[in-house]
Amino acid sequence: MAREFTRVGVVGLGTMGAGIVEVFARNGIDVVAVEISEGALERGRSTLTGSTDRAVAKGKLAAADRDALLSRVNFQVGLEALHSVDLVIEAVPEHLDLKQRIFAELDRVCKPEAILATNTSSLSVTEISVATTRPNQVIGIHFFNPAPVMKLVEVVRTVVTSADVVADVEALCNRLGKVDVTINDRAGFIANALLFGYLNHAVSMFEGRYATREDIDAAMKLGCGLPMGPLALMDLIGLDTAYEILDTMYRRGGRDRRHAPVPLIKQMVTAGLLGRKSGRGFYTYERPGSPVVVPDDQTPVASQAALADGARAIAKVGVVGSGTMATGIIEVFAKAGYEVVSVTRGAEKSAKVFETVKTSLNKGVVRGKLSEDDREAALGRINWSATLEHLADVDLVVEAVVEELSVKKALFASLDEICKPGVVLATTTSSLPVIDVAMATQRPADVVGLHFFNPAPVMPLVEVVQTIRTSAETTATARAVCAALGKTGVVCGDRSGFIVNALLFPYLNDAVKMLEASYSTADDIDYAMKLGCGYPMGPFELLDVVGLDVSLAIQRELYLELREPGFAPAPLLEHLVTAGYLGRKSGRGFRDHTRR
Repeated sequence: MAREFTRVGVVGLGTMGAGIVEVFARNGIDVVAVEISEGALERGRSTLTGSTDRAVAKGKLAAADRDALLSRVNFQVGLEALHSVDLVIEAVPEHLDLKQRIFAELDRVCKPEAILATNTSSLSVTEISVATTRPNQVIGIHFFNPAPVMKLVEVVRTVVTSADVVADVEALCNRLGKVDVTINDRAGFIANALLFGYLNHAVSMFEGRYATREDIDAAMKLGCGLPMGPLALMDLIGLDTAYEILDTMYRRGGRDRRHAPVPLIKQMVTAGLLGRKSGRGFYTYERPGSPVVVPDDQTPVASQAALADGARAIAKVGVVGSGTMATGIIEVFAKAGYEVVSVTRGAEKSAKVFETVKTSLNKGVVRGKLSEDDREAALGRINWSATLEHLADVDLVVEAVVEELSVKKALFASLDEICKPGVVLATTTSSLPVIDVAMATQRPADVVGLHFFNPAPVMPLVEVVQTIRTSAETTATARAVCAALGKTGVVCGDRSGFIVNALLFPYLNDAVKMLEASYSTADDIDYAMKLGCGYPMGPFELLDVVGLDVSLAIQRELYLELREPGFAPAPLLEHLVTAGYLGRKSGRGFRDHTRR
């Protein structure tokens, strides 16, 4: 049987420490909450009471339960107060020497059978444990912020942590209503090892002026369903904390260049731009500690007039293609009031596209999202054709044919001959260089990428991809069209993966490498990212949905363009594709979908 923890200690009452105190006290466990000084103790007490008062105000905690919770907490200055606790969790800043000093003192103060735990998110639990005479009783218990809300706890065992200690802590997590994943002591554990490479890459994009902070964040929120964009998340975490985590992971994790902190992070930390807590980071906040973003000198003008500034008038749109993406784009434009010319490779395909669009519009009516009159009006705006010549008088052409460069180049060469001057020619490619397509025409200034996400009628994001030859007028037109469609258009350069895929797929690839190294299971890695980071899907769930072959092709393109060793596709991903395990579409990928 697991041991019963009746009294625990928490060292450090910052945001995380106070949150951990609340978690234990909410679950009927007495807590000795310790700080270094009376002032720090009062700040910790204020953090705890503020959190519980907000819970009461939101109806998530009864006033009587809040009072009972607070009565279980004994606030004390100094580690001596922890002499009788069964377990102590340290939640002080991420500095190894500081944690080692605290653990050496805890080893002296605490009773011999007490478990000593660290909430570190990046440092070596093993190196912390050797500061004590009881390393077999030292373990990592990594809560996620905010601790009262986030369900995940990473239980980190060292090579000498007792199996009984691990079992006792796992049982405790269950008692606290948390989902635990038990892992070995490795830099970044699961969540941070996957999260911070992605965050660092996003900062690199911003530093290189590839896209604005707003567009990078909007792309990942709207394109991937993430709760926060990467730069806003960096501000929440704190740039100083992020720098320490990245630096530690770089030094401890094999010196992967993708974990080497982007120079801009260190510059911002040095300048005191730490994020929300200092009132300014990548964004500017109402005041230090406030989550409210206020306009600054980098904030774009978001008015409709500003979006349309310099844009050409678009009334009639041609869509070339007959696949899922083409049919979705046809529906989007028709519902938005544009006259649409749909061009396919024959009457049979046109009839099929018509039925698909009609079925989708009918579903909108059934769900109450569209009136019958609006459906009929949308269908009435679509002209069906099997010849490109019918695009002679359109204002915009959107190409959505197969992802083969030779096919797209041949199509754009034909469009160049057929379309009138000034027409914007757009490709929906998600992986090919837009400039290669543009140079198949005599009007590369009029060519732009419009990367819709699937399903196009539902997904709110469009990546507007400008090449080095795309004119400002063409980009402005593309942005104005996105706005007229009710989509968020994010502008980026013509680089492999654009914003979303360039940030998403290396993270997925890292997850495969983690599984390949037998560090954790696919289930635990998925749990870690969903419960610890708030992702809508775990990486292996997402890979099976996207298709392992598609994912491998995108990762190969990223690697070929950037030549970054860390972007090399994971061998396990290549082996699964070779074996025909492509994900849900083949019945098996990282999981067996035939049994579900």
